[in-house]
Amino acid sequence: MMIKSMSLTPGMPSSSSPLSSQPPLSTVSPPATSLPLRTIPGSYGWPLLGPISDRLDYFWFQGPGTFFKKRIEKHKSTVFRTNLPPTWPLFLGVNPNVIAVLDCKSFSHLFDMEIVEKKNILIGDFMPSAKFTGDLRTCAYLDTSEPQHAKIKNFVIDILKRSSTVWLTELKSNLDILFDTVETDISEKGSASYLFPLQKSLFNFLTTAIIGADPTTDPNIADSGYSMLDRWLALQILPTIKIGVLQPLEEIFLHSFAYPFALVSGDYNKLYNFVEKQGNEVVQRGVNEFGLTKEEAIHNLLFTLGFNAFGGFSVFLPTLIGTIASDKTGIQEKLRKEVKEKVGSPGLSFESVKNLELVQSFVHETLRLNPPVPLQYGRARKDFQLSSHDSVYNIKKGELLCGYQPQVMKDSKVFEDPESFKADRFMGEKGSELLSYLYWSNGPQTGSPSESNKQCAGKDIVTLTACLIVAYIFQRYESISGSSSSITAIEKAK
Repeated sequence: MMIKSMSLTPGMPSSSSPLSSQPPLSTVSPPATSLPLRTIPGSYGWPLLGPISDRLDYFWFQGPGTFFKKRIEKHKSTVFRTNLPPTWPLFLGVNPNVIAVLDCKSFSHLFDMEIVEKKNILIGDFMPSAKFTGDLRTCAYLDTSEPQHAKIKNFVIDILKRSSTVWLTELKSNLDILFDTVETDISEKGSASYLFPLQKSLFNFLTTAIIGADPTTDPNIADSGYSMLDRWLALQILPTIKIGVLQPLEEIFLHSFAYPFALVSGDYNKLYNFVEKQGNEVVQRGVNEFGLTKEEAIHNLLFTLGFNAFGGFSVFLPTLIGTIASDKTGIQEKLRKEVKEKVGSPGLSFESVKNLELVQSFVHETLRLNPPVPLQYGRARKDFQLSSHDSVYNIKKGELLCGYQPQVMKDSKVFEDPESFKADRFMGEKGSELLSYLYWSNGPQTGSPSESNKQCAGKDIVTLTACLIVAYIFQRYESISGSSSSITAIEKAK
C-alpha cells in the first residue's frame, strides 16, 4: 500500500481501506469454529506475592520482552493469564491481573469496539491522576460509547487535516535547524548527540502545526517547552515502564508509587497559558464547531501535542534514524537511489513521496519491530470467545486483555522470518496485504481513524512524516553513520 491511498486532507494522501476490507485472519489460521476450546493457561498467583513476583520479572530479572516470551514457551500458548505492573504496595486500587494476547489473531480483538471497551485503560488498569490533564479525562481515556469521545476525536482529526497547510514547510524548516546543529557538532566534537536537538525541533514543529502557535513568541516556551513536556509525560508513565536504572533503585524510586502532579504543575500551567493565548484560534474552533468547553479544548490539545505527537515521535524517530545510521546491509544506498530517482525537482512534497515504495516499506518495517507504544489494552465489554491461531478461549465481561506489540509483530504465522528486519517486507501485493496486520496505531495500518474507534487520529500523518524525513536525509546526505542517539559521520550529497 502506498501513501497516495491515504486520506487526511486534500493534497495529503489518505487511507481509504475500511477496517472491514482487511484480509481475514483466517487466511493464516483455521476459522474459529474449527478450533478447540481451551482453558486459558497461567495464573495470577497468590495475592500480593504473585503480582510482586511478576513485577520483578517484568522490570528486573527478565525485562518485558523476555517476560512475555518465556511465558509463551511455558504455557505453549500465546494467550495466558499473568500480572503486569504497577502493583502493591502503593497501588492498592490497581488490579494487575491481565490476559495476555500475543499473536496477531488474538491481538486483533483489542480493536473490536463491540466486544472491548477502552475507558481509563490507556496504560493498563493504572490511570495517572486526572490532575495531569486539568482534572479532565482526555480523549485517550474515553471509551467510544461516551458522548465526549466523538466530539474530541473529530476535533483532533479536524486539527490534523487543517495542519496540512503548514505541516511540510514547518517540518522542513525544523529539519534544517536540526541537521545544521548535527553538522556543527560533528565538525567541532567528532560526533553529534541529537536527541535533545531533535526534541526541540519536534516541539517547535508540532506546536506550530497542531496548535497554530509560534513558540518563539514566548522565550521560556521556546527554550524549555520540550523539556516541560518530557517531565509531564514521564511522571505519568514511570510506574509502567522499564528505564534501565541500576536495580533495586529503579524498583524503589520509580515503580513503587505514583508521582504527584505538583512536581510539574508549574510547567503544565505555563504550557496551558501559552496555548490559551497563542493557540486561541484553534481553541475557539473546538468550542464553536465541536461543542467543547475552552478547558476541554486546551487540555485535549496539550494531550494531543505532548502525549500523542511529541511523545510518539520522540520514541519513534530516534529508532528510525538509528536504523538508517547503523545499517550494514546496504539499505542506505537503495533508499538514496529511490529518493534521488523519484523525488527530483522541485523537491520534497506530499506528492513527491507518493511513489517511494521502498521508503514506505522501510518505515512500516521499523514500526513493526519498534512500535512506539508497546502495550495495548482492552477490557471485555461482555462475555465472548477469543480466538488465537490454534485455540478458542472464553473471556468474561470485565477481564482486561493486554497485548505486547513487539512480540505480536513477530508472529511467524503472519510474518516470514519475523525476527529479521526486511526493508522491502511491505512492498508489492503481498506486502500490501501484510499492512492489515501492522497494528502500531491501535488498529491495522489499513484502518481509518474515526469517532467510532480508538485508532490513532494521526496514523497516516505519522507514516507520511517519517517517509518525508527519510527522503530529506537522502536528499541532504549520501550516507550517515551512528546510532539511535548520536551521529558520528556524514557524507554530504553530491
